Amino acid sequence: MTDSDSYITRQRQLRAWFDLPLGRSLQALEAHYLRTILPNLYGTVAAQLGYIGHLDLMDSCIAPTRIMLDGLGEKNVCVVRGRPEILPFDSKSADVLLLPHTLDFCDDPHQVLREVSRVLRPEGHVVILGFNPMSLWGLRRLFARRPLAMPWCGKFFRLSRVKDWLNLLELETTHGMMLHYRPPLQNAGFMQRLHFLDKMGDRWWPMMATVYLIVAKKRVIGVTPLPLRWKTKRLAGAVATQPAARGMVVRFQPRRPKHLG
Repeated sequence: MTDSDSYITRQRQLRAWFDLPLGRSLQALEAHYLRTILPNLYGTVAAQLGYIGHLDLMDSCIAPTRIMLDGLGEKNVCVVRGRPEILPFDSKSADVLLLPHTLDFCDDPHQVLREVSRVLRPEGHVVILGFNPMSLWGLRRLFARRPLAMPWCGKFFRLSRVKDWLNLLELETTHGMMLHYRPPLQNAGFMQRLHFLDKMGDRWWPMMATVYLIVAKKRVIGVTPLPLRWKTKRLAGAVATQPAARGMVVRFQPRRPKHLG
């Protein structure tokens, strides 16, 4: 099986899992929180790297041009067919990129982020959803039967690790949140009764959520004008000063990244 075939197979399996009650419940929560994030990210072009479920995760995005990258290429679902490791977009062509568990199930997460950095315009944003290994779901993954089924076959990267990758690519983490503290149970009714765990988790064990949501911004060099020292020249018959030249120099002053709590 080629890498392309493997990627498409995982996409089909992931899409099927998000159509199950547990996957639908999780994606509904993710879509809810994305509606609080995406309207604040301005730009003209937005793209989602991977179609993973029945919901339109970009329905609240204000960008007039929205692109769906999908390896399956199904009619009325995707606009562009391709893989996240080789994005079929020009450099500096997108303002917002949404990665819904893209890093969890791609072949090369480092290459995906390199492509994200290439495609984003200066001041553009990337929004990442990822499974947290330090959660009840991560614990369930450790004891899952081999070979691992979906979604336990995902990589489940630590939040700190993903933030380090972003920082190396000069993608500044601006804010984020932790989502969903309930165990991975298929019984929808019982999962609903455990809704109180979400409020408790935010207060008592925030870093043990099922999913983390990260928003990062592509850094640009900030400039602060500093006037040159005035050059003076002595006039004949009098002592006076007069500006002989004007100019500015620029100094790089990067913003310090804010870290998730």
